[in-house]
Amino acid sequence: MSKRVIYLVLSGAAVAAVAVVIFFLNNRSLPVDVVKLEKNVQVQVFGLGTVEAQIASSIGFEVGAALVELTADHGSMVESGDTLARLESSEQEARVARAKAGVHSTEAALARTSAMVDRQAAVLAQKQIVNRRQQELLKKNAASVEKAEEAAKDVRVAEADLALSVADAAVARAVIETSRADLTYESTLLAHHVLKAPFDGIVVDRQNELGTVVKAGDPVYTIVDPASVWVLAHVEESRAGAIALGQNAEVSLRSLPGLTFQGHVARIGIESDRVSEERRIWVKCEKCPVDFHLGEQAEVVVTTAILPEALLVPENAVSEYNGWGGTVWIIENGVARKLEITFSHRTLDGRLEVTGGLPPGAAIISGPLDGLRDGRAVQVSAEATP
Repeated sequence: MSKRVIYLVLSGAAVAAVAVVIFFLNNRSLPVDVVKLEKNVQVQVFGLGTVEAQIASSIGFEVGAALVELTADHGSMVESGDTLARLESSEQEARVARAKAGVHSTEAALARTSAMVDRQAAVLAQKQIVNRRQQELLKKNAASVEKAEEAAKDVRVAEADLALSVADAAVARAVIETSRADLTYESTLLAHHVLKAPFDGIVVDRQNELGTVVKAGDPVYTIVDPASVWVLAHVEESRAGAIALGQNAEVSLRSLPGLTFQGHVARIGIESDRVSEERRIWVKCEKCPVDFHLGEQAEVVVTTAILPEALLVPENAVSEYNGWGGTVWIIENGVARKLEITFSHRTLDGRLEVTGGLPPGAAIISGPLDGLRDGRAVQVSAEATP
């Protein structure tokens, strides 16, 4: 046999051997992992946010002047009604003193007009007695007509004088009301020179120092109610649909790594961010640290559901996922098949809960997916077997 023939025979045998090996590799039963039924699975949603306070106020004076007293500083605990600062008020105190003097003056004027009313009433009464006597004498022809007419005229004059005095007294009472209102106004402005705490809280910032001339409305302190501290978190809209008020949540602070604090969802924003497409939620801690730092970054994990039993498929094992359904590989009668199924919840680690479309007895392949094709023989790997 010639060398050429021997070479061709050996080459053909090698090609046949390679083909056999390739055929064997492509058709051997492929070991795969499958999804197993799990119990008591927590469905959670992640949010990133900051520490904030529901009750936080920047407070200042309603009038402007120079600061002459500051009684609180950063970190001071204050109670509602505590005096926190004072403004220079000598000019306003003088206005109050003038208003008080005005009240005293108008009260004296009212006393004088009241006395005049009493006097004119007495005169009128006397004139009326004289008039009645003259009219009786006239009827008996014991008095002249002129005297009777004079007596009647005196009564009318006395009545007019009394009416005038009554009017003067009414004017005096009105002037007193005006004077008292002026005094109240000036006293109120004087009270505005003292800054008091609007609620129990802690001073987190003092923006001015003694001697500073502040304008009306300029903030002097920022006060926070420690009991109102909570976490404002931002959650992707695609994950936020299952969040509800009262759901349990865990809070982790950047300054305390490794620690988690229990809380609950206290508020859900009605309006989402149109740019970042995130929904805002507020989580209230049940036992948060006593020391807090507004603006500190915090992570929030909200538990939206607990599944008694669930088949959870890794998201990377699902193709053509549209938010509620997708395609997976399953084992049916020992071979791999592609199948469209539906999903519901999504876990924090990126697994999807199977809710429909899986035939009885079939198992979903979680990996590896390389080498799978429709009809390929597969078997559950030893590591995946319970």
